[in-house]
Amino acid sequence: VQLQACGGGLVQAGNSLRLSCAASGRTFSSYAVAWFRQAPGKEREFVATISWTGRGTHYADSVKGRFSISRDNAKNTVYLKMNSLKPEDTGIYYCAAGNVFGARTTGGYAYWGQGTQVTVSS
Repeated sequence: VQLQACGGGLVQAGNSLRLSCAASGRTFSSYAVAWFRQAPGKEREFVATISWTGRGTHYADSVKGRFSISRDNAKNTVYLKMNSLKPEDTGIYYCAAGNVFGARTTGGYAYWGQGTQVTVSS
Protein backbone atom coordinates (compact mmCIF):
# COMPACT_ATOMS: atom_id res chain seq x y z
CA VAL A 1 0.00 0.00 0.00
CA GLN A 2 1.24 3.51 -0.79
CA LEU A 3 0.47 6.44 1.50
CA GLN A 4 0.47 10.17 0.91
CA ALA A 5 0.04 12.68 3.72
CA CYS A 6 -1.11 16.25 3.21
CA GLY A 7 -2.79 19.13 5.00
CA GLY A 8 0.10 20.55 6.96
CA GLY A 9 0.89 24.23 7.18
CA LEU A 10 1.77 27.18 9.37
CA VAL A 11 -0.77 28.09 12.05
CA GLN A 12 -0.86 30.13 15.23
CA ALA A 13 -1.10 28.44 18.59
CA GLY A 14 -4.67 27.63 19.56
CA ASN A 15 -5.80 27.05 15.99
CA SER A 16 -6.65 23.82 14.18
CA LEU A 17 -5.49 21.76 11.23
CA ARG A 18 -6.72 18.57 9.63
CA LEU A 19 -4.22 16.20 8.09
CA SER A 20 -5.18 13.59 5.51
CA CYS A 21 -3.48 10.33 4.62
CA ALA A 22 -4.61 8.97 1.27
CA ALA A 23 -3.82 5.36 0.46
CA SER A 24 -3.69 3.40 -2.74
CA GLY A 25 -4.49 -0.28 -2.85
CA ARG A 26 -7.64 -2.30 -2.42
CA THR A 27 -6.59 -3.74 0.95
CA PHE A 28 -6.33 -0.43 2.80
CA SER A 29 -9.25 -1.34 5.06
CA SER A 30 -7.33 -4.32 6.41
CA TYR A 31 -4.53 -2.16 7.88
CA ALA A 32 -4.27 -0.24 11.10
CA VAL A 33 -3.04 3.28 10.46
CA ALA A 34 -1.06 5.60 12.68
CA TRP A 35 0.30 9.11 12.73
CA PHE A 36 3.80 9.83 13.96
CA ARG A 37 5.65 13.13 14.13
CA GLN A 38 9.26 14.18 14.18
CA ALA A 39 10.56 17.50 15.45
CA PRO A 40 14.00 18.78 14.41
CA GLY A 41 16.73 16.94 16.28
CA LYS A 42 14.30 14.52 17.90
CA GLU A 43 13.23 10.97 17.27
CA ARG A 44 10.01 10.15 15.49
CA GLU A 45 7.23 9.78 18.06
CA PHE A 46 3.83 8.18 18.12
CA VAL A 47 0.79 10.45 17.94
CA ALA A 48 -2.32 8.33 17.30
CA THR A 49 -3.51 5.10 15.74
CA ILE A 50 -6.80 3.69 14.48
CA SER A 51 -7.96 0.13 13.90
CA TRP A 52 -9.11 -1.42 10.64
CA THR A 53 -12.76 -0.63 11.28
CA GLY A 54 -12.17 2.70 12.94
CA ARG A 55 -13.77 1.62 16.19
CA GLY A 56 -10.47 1.44 18.07
CA THR A 57 -8.18 4.42 18.67
CA HIS A 58 -5.17 5.20 20.85
CA TYR A 59 -3.47 8.53 21.47
CA ALA A 60 -0.23 9.76 22.93
CA ASP A 61 -0.79 11.49 26.26
CA SER A 62 0.54 14.73 24.82
CA VAL A 63 -2.31 14.99 22.30
CA LYS A 64 -5.16 13.25 24.10
CA GLY A 65 -8.24 15.45 24.17
CA ARG A 66 -6.90 17.75 21.44
CA PHE A 67 -6.35 15.44 18.46
CA SER A 68 -8.81 13.05 16.86
CA ILE A 69 -8.03 10.28 14.37
CA SER A 70 -10.66 8.90 12.02
CA ARG A 71 -10.87 6.99 8.76
CA ASP A 72 -13.11 6.62 5.74
CA ASN A 73 -12.35 3.26 4.13
CA ALA A 74 -14.61 4.04 1.18
CA LYS A 75 -12.23 6.91 0.36
CA ASN A 76 -9.07 5.07 1.45
CA THR A 77 -8.27 8.00 3.72
CA VAL A 78 -7.33 8.51 7.34
CA TYR A 79 -7.61 11.91 9.00
CA LEU A 80 -5.98 13.59 11.97
CA LYS A 81 -7.91 16.57 13.29
CA MET A 82 -5.67 18.69 15.47
CA ASN A 83 -7.26 21.28 17.75
CA SER A 84 -5.75 23.70 20.26
CA LEU A 85 -2.38 23.40 18.59
CA LYS A 86 0.74 24.25 20.59
CA PRO A 87 4.24 25.21 19.44
CA GLU A 88 5.47 21.83 20.70
CA ASP A 89 3.23 20.14 18.12
CA THR A 90 5.55 21.44 15.41
CA GLY A 91 7.16 18.77 13.27
CA ILE A 92 6.85 16.61 10.21
CA TYR A 93 3.80 14.38 10.48
CA TYR A 94 3.92 10.94 8.91
CA CYS A 95 1.16 8.40 8.39
CA ALA A 96 1.94 4.71 8.49
CA ALA A 97 0.07 1.45 7.95
CA GLY A 98 0.59 -1.91 9.57
CA ASN A 99 -1.02 -5.23 10.38
CA VAL A 100 -1.19 -4.86 14.16
CA PHE A 101 -3.49 -2.38 15.85
CA GLY A 102 -2.13 -0.53 18.84
CA ALA A 103 1.55 -0.41 17.99
CA ARG A 104 3.24 2.75 19.28
CA THR A 105 6.68 2.27 17.77
CA THR A 106 7.85 2.82 14.21
CA GLY A 107 8.73 -0.85 13.92
CA GLY A 108 5.07 -1.76 14.06
CA TYR A 109 4.36 -0.24 10.66
CA ALA A 110 5.59 -1.48 7.30
CA TYR A 111 4.29 1.29 5.06
CA TRP A 112 5.03 5.00 5.39
CA GLY A 113 3.98 8.19 3.67
CA GLN A 114 6.36 11.03 2.84
CA GLY A 115 5.32 13.39 5.65
CA THR A 116 3.71 16.80 5.84
CA GLN A 117 5.14 19.77 7.77
CA VAL A 118 3.16 21.31 10.61
CA THR A 119 4.48 24.52 12.15
CA VAL A 120 2.75 26.14 15.10
CA SER A 121 3.81 29.66 15.98
CA SER A 122 3.43 31.15 19.44
